[in-house]
Amino acid sequence: MNTSALKELESFSEASTEEMAAEFAKDILPGTVVALYGDLGAGKTVFARGFARGLGITETVSSPTFTLMQEYKVAGKPRLRWFYHLDLYRIEDSKAALVFGVDEYLSGPDSVLLIEWAERIEDILPPGTMRVEISHAGGDKRKIKFTKIAG
Repeated sequence: MNTSALKELESFSEASTEEMAAEFAKDILPGTVVALYGDLGAGKTVFARGFARGLGITETVSSPTFTLMQEYKVAGKPRLRWFYHLDLYRIEDSKAALVFGVDEYLSGPDSVLLIEWAERIEDILPPGTMRVEISHAGGDKRKIKFTKIAG
């Protein structure tokens, strides 16, 4: 997979991770897919919470591990109507995700899709997907690396 590096940040707390994600979301364009990578407990759901807040969503955002997907109505952003939060922890691969209908969400012109455990469908992610890798760096510290999947 060909990627181009954009930036790498360090977070020292959940609040800091949420704030970085909120800032990242403020400039996101409709139709964007954000693929989150990281080990269990790395902070993907924390990032998703902050990202949703950056889109102006005030509802509680939690990981949709058992429901697979949650959708939120976005207000106050031109051309952006929906935020879809997908958690593929229980999905084995892209074949299983396609049966679920994930392809319908990969190209929404009026939505943003954020995917936890994106490595499970990496082979079907569209060019231009924003890749966010979150890794443990000791204690509460996290490294957050932003890249773009070329295509």
